[in-house]
Amino acid sequence: MPVRESMEGGHVPVKIFTDEVDDLSRRQLANVANLPFVFHHVAAMPDVHAGMGATIGSVIPTLGALIPAAVGVDIGCGMCAVPLDLTSNALGDNGERLRAAIEKAIPHGRTDDGGPNDRGAWSQVPDGIQAWWTQGSIQHQLGALLARHPRLLTARTNTVRHLGTLGTGNHFVELRTDGQDRLWILIHSGSRGIGNRIGTYFIQRAKDTVGREMRTLPDPDLAFFTEGSADFTDYVRAAEWAQGFAKANRAFMLNAVLQALGQLLDRPIRMVEPPIDCHHNYVVQERHFGTEVWITRKGAIRARKGDMGIIPGSMGTPSYIVRGKGNPDAFHSSAHGAGRRMGRNEAMRRFTVEDLARQTQGIACPKDRSVLDEIPGAYKAIDAVMRHQEDLAEAVHELLPSVCVKG
Repeated sequence: MPVRESMEGGHVPVKIFTDEVDDLSRRQLANVANLPFVFHHVAAMPDVHAGMGATIGSVIPTLGALIPAAVGVDIGCGMCAVPLDLTSNALGDNGERLRAAIEKAIPHGRTDDGGPNDRGAWSQVPDGIQAWWTQGSIQHQLGALLARHPRLLTARTNTVRHLGTLGTGNHFVELRTDGQDRLWILIHSGSRGIGNRIGTYFIQRAKDTVGREMRTLPDPDLAFFTEGSADFTDYVRAAEWAQGFAKANRAFMLNAVLQALGQLLDRPIRMVEPPIDCHHNYVVQERHFGTEVWITRKGAIRARKGDMGIIPGSMGTPSYIVRGKGNPDAFHSSAHGAGRRMGRNEAMRRFTVEDLARQTQGIACPKDRSVLDEIPGAYKAIDAVMRHQEDLAEAVHELLPSVCVKG
């Protein structure tokens, strides 16, 4: 489906790839499109919904400025996926056993500073993760930046104990099968507490330093850094570090799932293709419409012609491996998932645990109130999202859920 609507009247137009845009999302898209440093147009993906300042499911090109809140606080959040030399027959009746094995292998859930109820961080950090941290930690890579921003990190976030862990909310580890009955691993996570701290710190710093221009902004969460300033440079470096952390985080969890599967099935598990890995909350420099610009993808994946990407549904609906088509009106991007159609609190009010069990029937996943806000009914229909972005990316594999571990 091509551009469905073009919102005019701002500094630049907004090109929308869906018929379903709520009023708050429209206001947020218009607010961003009115900023003087936004380039050419703003693109709204088929899964667009309201976020902090800027909509989730949008692509924002800028010249000479960046908006930290447009990237958000889960910098580098994204997905990895890989097909295995296994079919669904290998699972047999072991779905719940596999879920328990993955939950044991990967810390998941809330982090409690190492207390007795801490499921979300390592109590004893594995050697491989410790080795990465020794060379790749933010202190080792960005020591001078930290000297300029001594309040950037805290003891709680500045820790190796979060690397290789899942987190909370809509983050997950899943086993799914494709049309050839081949088993895939899918992982959705980001830069954990340390990325959250980087995002939160620089969002507030942008608000504190934008000065008198804050009064002209349509939303204080659109506070920005101007290119050439020390804060702009430091934010870009910190965000790039967090994006690298997020990618490493997913890679460590992928290895942990392979080990857990191998132990349960009593044989080595082999990847039959290289993993696909794609951020969907990040900032990068790219060339579009003949100009080198900063691209902020807030809930969108890069989908240049031939790029492989991952578009998850909910834990009870299909997910898709896609190949990008390089649509210039989307800044070579596509949707990043089904997108929420209601907030977490509304989902908790509207649905019951019985609804959750019915909507995830036959899937080895949590079926209690702790994940009720992640019920499939809280999300947009993934088939509609895929239909609306036929001009952005083509589906290569449809993946059906078998096992799901939630943060």
